[in-house]
Amino acid sequence: MRSVRRHLLRSLLAALGIVIGVTAITTLGIMGVNLSLSITSQLSSSGNVIIVTPYIGVSGGMGGGPNAQTGGVTSANLYITQNQLQKIERAVGANLVIPVYSTSDQITVGPDKGRVNIIGLNPDTIQTVLVVTNGTYIRGGDSVLVGPTLASNFNLKTGSRIKIGSAMGNSTTVRVVGTLESTGFGSGLNTDRAIIVTDKWYTSVYGGEGQYPQVNVIASDISQIGAIENNINKTLNRNINNIEVQITDSGQFLTTINQALGTITAFVTMLGAISLIVAAVSIFNVMIMSVSERVKEIGILRSIGTRKSEIRKMFLYEAAIIGFIGAGIGATFSVLTGYLIVLLLFGNTTYFFTPASLIYIPQGMLIGIGTCILSGMYPAWRAANLDPIEALRAE
Repeated sequence: MRSVRRHLLRSLLAALGIVIGVTAITTLGIMGVNLSLSITSQLSSSGNVIIVTPYIGVSGGMGGGPNAQTGGVTSANLYITQNQLQKIERAVGANLVIPVYSTSDQITVGPDKGRVNIIGLNPDTIQTVLVVTNGTYIRGGDSVLVGPTLASNFNLKTGSRIKIGSAMGNSTTVRVVGTLESTGFGSGLNTDRAIIVTDKWYTSVYGGEGQYPQVNVIASDISQIGAIENNINKTLNRNINNIEVQITDSGQFLTTINQALGTITAFVTMLGAISLIVAAVSIFNVMIMSVSERVKEIGILRSIGTRKSEIRKMFLYEAAIIGFIGAGIGATFSVLTGYLIVLLLFGNTTYFFTPASLIYIPQGMLIGIGTCILSGMYPAWRAANLDPIEALRAE
């Protein structure tokens, strides 16, 4: 402590590198965990959804795929047909099957224009799987529902009029009767930036009756998802040369996203660790200077019987004190900056105070302190092994 106080500015500058490193590693780790927990929560809330889409096979002249003989993708496998829908319904039994029409089109709201998704559903299905937060459900005709993000972007509310279609082509005007609750990730219906219409309205405008870009299956028992997917596979994907559909569920999305987030978090954490390497070099330099300045003191201590282990401890303790100071300040900054960044990025701090998030604070501190102690080991060893006679001669 006396040595740290004697060279306070130098010690604080050495600790600054630890502050930056601990703050960077801890804050980035907290951000990664909050992002992962947020996405996991949204996917888990809709974990009983199975998404069935057409299998699009592209032949390369070497067998395989439903279009191998025709040499590429045809319109036949761009949609799930009515016949395939009936097979899916038989395969899943009593579980809810939702055929989904979807396309994208240009919309005009006053002076604002944009391109959004148009989703066509059966009115009974809409009331089963979607929640209206403002207004009412679709009654039919030109009534539509809008997602919360779309409503916010175009300032839409109940009674608003939307022109669907470009001015150069056919266009029609619809009336907003309600705003939907956010569906988030993995629900199988990305309605946040979409317009929801009835299936009859959709086919009357866009055609393609009985041709569905996707079909969703909502499992009544989440533990039966694997069995349901197997039944669909056996019914529609009988062998490698006769694959009709692709099957995914939110669990697969969750695994993929978590792997990607884990990789990204590890990468950015490694970037934060660079500052700890710089800090380690700085502390090593400080400790070497401390040994050089105290050679005579070390010689006196050794000549009166001080053991080598005690000399080593002196310098290791000094490095540890610098580490504790830097790690403590870094942890404090991590809590403040991490909280603010999470609040700004996600709009809430629901997962900030969870153990998975807060564990990064003590971990960051331990890494910072460990870095200091490792940096001080060689200077401490060098100090302990100075020849007492030579040390006493030093000026």
